[in-house]
Amino acid sequence: MKFSFFMMPTHHPSENPTLAFHRDIDLIPYVESLGYDSFHIGEHHSGGWETMPSPEMALSMAAAKTGRIRLGTSVVNLPFHHPFHVAERIAFLDHLSYGRAILGIGPSSLVTDKKLFNIDSDVARRMMSESADVIVRLLEADEPVSHNGEFWQFNDLRLQLKSYQHPRLPLALPTTGGAESLDMAARHDMELWTPCGLNRPGGGVFTKFWSDFEEACERHDRTADRSRWHLVSNFYLADTREKAWADVSEGIMRETGYFLSIGFRPLYQAYADQPISEMTPQSVVERRDWVVGTPDDAIAWIQKKLEDNGDFGGVMLTTHEWASSEKLRRSLELFARYVIPRFNAGRYNYRAEADVLANHFEKDGGVPLDVSGKSNISGG
Repeated sequence: MKFSFFMMPTHHPSENPTLAFHRDIDLIPYVESLGYDSFHIGEHHSGGWETMPSPEMALSMAAAKTGRIRLGTSVVNLPFHHPFHVAERIAFLDHLSYGRAILGIGPSSLVTDKKLFNIDSDVARRMMSESADVIVRLLEADEPVSHNGEFWQFNDLRLQLKSYQHPRLPLALPTTGGAESLDMAARHDMELWTPCGLNRPGGGVFTKFWSDFEEACERHDRTADRSRWHLVSNFYLADTREKAWADVSEGIMRETGYFLSIGFRPLYQAYADQPISEMTPQSVVERRDWVVGTPDDAIAWIQKKLEDNGDFGGVMLTTHEWASSEKLRRSLELFARYVIPRFNAGRYNYRAEADVLANHFEKDGGVPLDVSGKSNISGG
């Protein structure tokens, strides 16, 4: 199973943005050192909290500081850009990173961004679909490409520089199962990123989602590959649940206020028309299907998703600045130390060896170490 890390990022408007940008970028080599497989960053243009106008530029800086971790946009908002520029920039990033780029795309979920560009949601979705078709053609074509669509028209455009990865770099799409998005993902052989806690069909059960995607793949003569399906959620871990909640409760509610102000109230309400005064950190986390707790809680969350949905290829951690940078790094470390190995057992034999040792000592009436499957993280 692959484990990746996503950052919008969000920072309080009172903070020095220059320092925040560099802190964000410096986190990428750290998560690489912990063994995470990929890092993703978003694109936003308004609102004051999510100040990331160009994920490709940020990731090019990250490429110079790292050597293994894959680097993805999450997402480039296609309605705001000419598709030629998107294809050209991501191909360039792929060369700068020696083939580590992933193009995550979307229509833009931020209401204030769409108002800024005067594009409504229905138009944005149509623009994304048309742009994705053009981008794939440009990335794959050796000959000049012409296009006469609803939103873009051009003749004889060709990338001077195709992607470093051959035949092209991977594309990815965040989706909770809309028919149009699943069809587009199948059409272009995209990775799927499913945010938990949005629509939450069946309370986090996505079996219909996957059966619909399999049907879409059949229409386009593709194979639906579960290893390229990733579930997305927020995680914050500490040594105890009490410590985790103490670390982040204030930050969760501070950031919730921002998202409520820009139109995301239904995603935070435990029930329809729940007043803001009744919202608590615990109710928000439960509604959004996030994890605040210990490594054992994260393990249980992933295991439950596997039981409910069958296999999937990875988990993308969405982490916000609910706590200090030091505590955030500690959370990421705990996840890497105790959660990731549980789902990549094929890389290790140490648990089997611990079982052998435990069985050896059991006849003497005592087991010298915890092999019950718990994290046993007391003491750091």
